[in-house]
Amino acid sequence: MPSLNQFLLEKGYTKVKLNLAKTNHFEIKATINGVNGLFILDTGASSSCVGFEGIHTFKLNAKESLIKASGAGAVDMETKISKKNDIKIGSWKKDNVILILFNLTHVNTALINHNSKPVDGIIGADILKKAKAVIDYEKKYLYLKQ
Repeated sequence: MPSLNQFLLEKGYTKVKLNLAKTNHFEIKATINGVNGLFILDTGASSSCVGFEGIHTFKLNAKESLIKASGAGAVDMETKISKKNDIKIGSWKKDNVILILFNLTHVNTALINHNSKPVDGIIGADILKKAKAVIDYEKKYLYLKQ
């Protein structure tokens, strides 16, 4: 029987190393619109997000949004939306990705308070579903299908 790694690679998946932060979150490096960043991998986040401070960094065309964001410890947060973004995780690429923008201060404050690095955003279920993602928790790899 082939290993999970061998099976998924034979099925056309690409693998990306995950880093386990001190907060027990998986961190992942990704590129948005050609700019590298650090993100939390969050299967419970419905949408992928970038902090407001990343609007210029990641060359995002931000538009006002009526949607309110909520997450662990925060509710009714103002958001913006950015469409037509390119994202790259390892060798996996996707065009025309929609990103939600909101204030990540509460997330980064919690990370810093636990001696972890602040992040630029969150890779959520929207991207993970598009990529037919498989997470190998034991070996700390994310597999994505192009």
